[in-house]
Amino acid sequence: MPAAYLPDRAFIRITGPEAEHFLQNLITTDVLSLPASEAWPGALLTPQGKILFDFLVSRVPDGFVLETSVSQLEGLAKRLTMYKLRAAVDIAADTLAGVTVHWGEEQAASGVLDKRFEIAGVILTREPGKGCDNSQADYHALRLLNGIAESGNDFALQDAFPHDILMDLNRGVGFKKGCYVGQEVVSRMHHRGTARRRAVIVSAETALPPPGTEILASGKPVGTLGSVAANRGLAVIRIDRAGEAMATGTPVLAGDLPVTLTLPSWTGLTFPTASEEA
Repeated sequence: MPAAYLPDRAFIRITGPEAEHFLQNLITTDVLSLPASEAWPGALLTPQGKILFDFLVSRVPDGFVLETSVSQLEGLAKRLTMYKLRAAVDIAADTLAGVTVHWGEEQAASGVLDKRFEIAGVILTREPGKGCDNSQADYHALRLLNGIAESGNDFALQDAFPHDILMDLNRGVGFKKGCYVGQEVVSRMHHRGTARRRAVIVSAETALPPPGTEILASGKPVGTLGSVAANRGLAVIRIDRAGEAMATGTPVLAGDLPVTLTLPSWTGLTFPTASEEA
């Protein structure tokens, strides 16, 4: 079974009698529906609906665990504490460093199932701590192949809405759960169907240029290249502008390199055309 150790991951434990209620009214994930064996994506938003912190949330016997990047750990813990007020919850960083992921045809005996990958048709489990010395490269290649975006690599925090990185389609947003920070904006975007920026898979016949390269359609910028592994990468782009270019046979370029843009098949999304936009 393929495996990889990701050292740049860290954990925050949210425990106490009001832990579930606290998170349910704060983050995008519907934690009331979260089973004990799974990790679902989630985010803490700005009041304007943009992603302030992103993470995976899983249920444990005494509460919940948030898996996030090392770079977000301190800031996320402080922000959660700020919202705590008089709630009967304890918020503490876990001592375990990094996470080991396993994937293949069967679920690993321990760890939690990553819902993002399961929805994409891949069985991948995550277990806190170091369980192998294998390279991260294979994991990130798998992530790119399935269109799973991560902050820092594929989008900047405070610059993306949950819809931009497909969280509305992978259990990252609970649209029936009620209020949480930024909920009004996200709900309006969802029900009006106004999401135009989406994470897409970028591919080319040769190696892609480095992350940060501008992607152009009809000479106009539509997004920026994120993670790259050889000739495949991810980008959050304006799918309406890209769809218009693709419908007219206009090349889409990453820098000077012609590229192909594909919406992950598990999303069921398509590139809109000009007539559909009208």
